[in-house]
Amino acid sequence: MAKWGKLSYAQKKCVSTVGMLMQKTEMVKEGSRIGIAVSGGVDSFVLIRTMLIRQAILPFNIELIVLHVNPGFEPESHSPLTKWCSENGVASHIELTQYGPRAHSPENKNKSACFYCSRLRRKRLFELCEQYDLTHLALGHTADDLVITFHMNMMQNGRIQGLSASEPFFKGKLQLIRPTLMLEKKYIKAAARQWELPVWANNCPSNDNTKRSETLQWLEEEWRRNPRTRNNTFNALRRWQLDLNMKTT
Repeated sequence: MAKWGKLSYAQKKCVSTVGMLMQKTEMVKEGSRIGIAVSGGVDSFVLIRTMLIRQAILPFNIELIVLHVNPGFEPESHSPLTKWCSENGVASHIELTQYGPRAHSPENKNKSACFYCSRLRRKRLFELCEQYDLTHLALGHTADDLVITFHMNMMQNGRIQGLSASEPFFKGKLQLIRPTLMLEKKYIKAAARQWELPVWANNCPSNDNTKRSETLQWLEEEWRRNPRTRNNTFNALRRWQLDLNMKTT
């Protein structure tokens, strides 16, 4: 038996779906050095666990390091992540910032708090990728995020755009990847419970009070009225996004 033990259906779904996307888009290669951006939520924690299994399965060598930029609402919130990485022998860079409080302060008068905080954290993650000479930055976006982002772009910005599974930054020096982009949240939540991952709550004051949460609420109301449309929406957008990535990678 492999060192990760027998996997449940949800866990196998996570590992196989991520593996499928990595293979079809040629997401990583020999010697890839991947930073996994971790928020502490269920999506990014399952991403770590799944990528560790994929690392063992791949026929070539890749390196992984966990990157966590604490926004600063609760300075000790990342303690479970620090302990988990130590116990599982996972390299990590974990740091505390004041990006969250700054985003909700008079410093940020013209933009949404979420936009301001996420921009600062993304900038810091890019700096860490350069500091550690990383070739890839992995984000934990899921199929649910793909569906929400597509509808937000269409209804609010008037354009057809989703989330790329793999895209170059800085003239190709860094590849931003989303290994869980084809994976639905229901499997992620189940796998996290079964792996007993120490996920912590999002303590941001803007949590569940954003355009994304409004869009999700609207979609869920539509899906409740006609349940078949949910699977059709997910399947259509996953096929569309995968076709785009396979043409451009």
